[in-house]
Amino acid sequence: MTETFAFKAETKQLLHILIHSLYKDREVFLRELLSNASDALNRLRFEMLTNKDVLDAEAPLEIRITVDKDARTLTIRDTGIGMTRQEIIEHLGTIAQSGARRFLEAAQKNNFDTTGLIGQFGVGFYSVFMVAESVRVISRSYKPEAEAVSWLCRGDDIYQVEAAEKTTRGTEIKVVLKEDAAEFADEYRIKEIIRKHSDYIGFPIYVGTDEKPVNKQTSLWRTAKSEISETQYTDFYRQLTLDFEEPLVTTHFVTDAPVQLYALLYIPAKGERGMFSLRKEDGLKLYSRNILIDEYNKDLLPDYLRFVQGVVDSEDLPLNVSRETVQSSGLMPRLKKVLTGQVLKELETLAKNAPEKYANFWKEFGSYLKQGVAATPADADKLVPLLRFRTNLHPEVWSSLEEYTGRMKEGQKFVYYLLGEDPKSLVRSPHLEAFQAQGMEVLLLTEPIDPFLLMGLRKYKDFELKNAAQAEIETPSQAQEGQPEPEKIPESELAPLMERFKQVLGERVNEVRVSHRLAQSVARLVDPQDALNPELQRVYKFLGKEYEVPKKILELNAAHPILKGLLHLPADSELGTLVIEQIYDSALLVEGLHPDPSSMAPRLQKLIEAALGQR
Repeated sequence: MTETFAFKAETKQLLHILIHSLYKDREVFLRELLSNASDALNRLRFEMLTNKDVLDAEAPLEIRITVDKDARTLTIRDTGIGMTRQEIIEHLGTIAQSGARRFLEAAQKNNFDTTGLIGQFGVGFYSVFMVAESVRVISRSYKPEAEAVSWLCRGDDIYQVEAAEKTTRGTEIKVVLKEDAAEFADEYRIKEIIRKHSDYIGFPIYVGTDEKPVNKQTSLWRTAKSEISETQYTDFYRQLTLDFEEPLVTTHFVTDAPVQLYALLYIPAKGERGMFSLRKEDGLKLYSRNILIDEYNKDLLPDYLRFVQGVVDSEDLPLNVSRETVQSSGLMPRLKKVLTGQVLKELETLAKNAPEKYANFWKEFGSYLKQGVAATPADADKLVPLLRFRTNLHPEVWSSLEEYTGRMKEGQKFVYYLLGEDPKSLVRSPHLEAFQAQGMEVLLLTEPIDPFLLMGLRKYKDFELKNAAQAEIETPSQAQEGQPEPEKIPESELAPLMERFKQVLGERVNEVRVSHRLAQSVARLVDPQDALNPELQRVYKFLGKEYEVPKKILELNAAHPILKGLLHLPADSELGTLVIEQIYDSALLVEGLHPDPSSMAPRLQKLIEAALGQR
């Protein structure tokens, strides 16, 4: 006897969306059906641990798929736990009611682009209607006395249930495909989808008459490390990413507490993805019990570790659950904490045991960790020891803050740093002259992320970080070093010269004064006490905020030959004006603050012409 049932209102709406909307990834319907089949097989395997009175107890646990191109049909059979008449009505007719409601709410928030929602909210089975004209489910329960039952839906508001002929245990789903979904009646296409989405389901999946399973069944990340060779790890990485360089780091671990998970993670050798990379986005592949549920999950690691590749599999993670539900349950934050801790531990080990290899990592991914210090204060204590810097005394090697503080001068109270555009020009900065003369080390910060880093890194151990340009330190006099002091411009001549600088530069400088720190350079620029600090100046510039070259104090080296040469020029000479302008622009350039360096070219040409004219 055939009984006809009407779907609940929410399920009708859900079916309408699935049937009439366009989807970019319709293939996910097969993932969902195979996931259901895998669950049915797992449930039967659990039942048989304590109950031997099972229909077809000797039947192998497997999934078989057949297609008929001419009839445009796809059939999926499993030998799982099966369903009784009552169970098929509950599972395929009403159980998704609350899930359907949440699905619809999420769909409305996403303007009905529900591609990424399939597999959530307990509505995975209904995704078959994206490709189906009709679906017939025939099932027989594992209970020996149960009878086979058929469930039929043609995509409208009703479904029919009746007795069926089926002598074996399990469930068979026969899908009559829409004309525009005929691709899913092709064995090659089906195999392709299985390898992409369901390769690691723990039961064999057979397609057509082939008696060799399409899927691997045993995932590498669920295999004991002692049974895996380095070659297998590398081969899997290449299969995952299509990156043919060996990864810098491979970490494979399993935990049961505080959460259960299997993870196989890689740090690539290069920061930039190759043009043929299979991984087009950041994020880890997330599995639940060997079923892929998210190709690019961005919630498993903090943003500053987004370069990590790999897979994570957790049996604590339900297949059919929304992202919001997982987040509110606290599961994803716990997974994230464990995975983040493991990756940082691997980096710490790499830095300690393979410093040259870690230097290669730092060149590719160091800016990510700096971002972490700036944006994730809670992780700063773990990240700061991993930071590496060039310094004025060791510009060719990467130094940690631990190494820097170990080399500090006796009595030194600060960790000094200097901001600039590139390491080579920064080494020649006039701000470093006093430090160089005393053999004091200064961190050279030249990346755009560095000003942001300094906003999160104020102190290392007991030492505050201090900008070398603002430090109160003087260059030792040559007399102290046993050498004659260079002759300085007398005050009577220096005062008019500084006034000349003020007249030429006008409002561009806050003040012109004599420097007590310069020995080699003619001038340097320093901030007045009430100025925006140099880090924020660079942040504003980098972010494209309203930015003007800040009014700085121009400090002059009263012993420098260029200034002495200016004394011999008439006060109103054009050449003197050009020299003063160039001194200022050169100081701006060294600071990395010049808004238009190319504008100096005409002036430099005039200065060259003047110099050649004197020969």
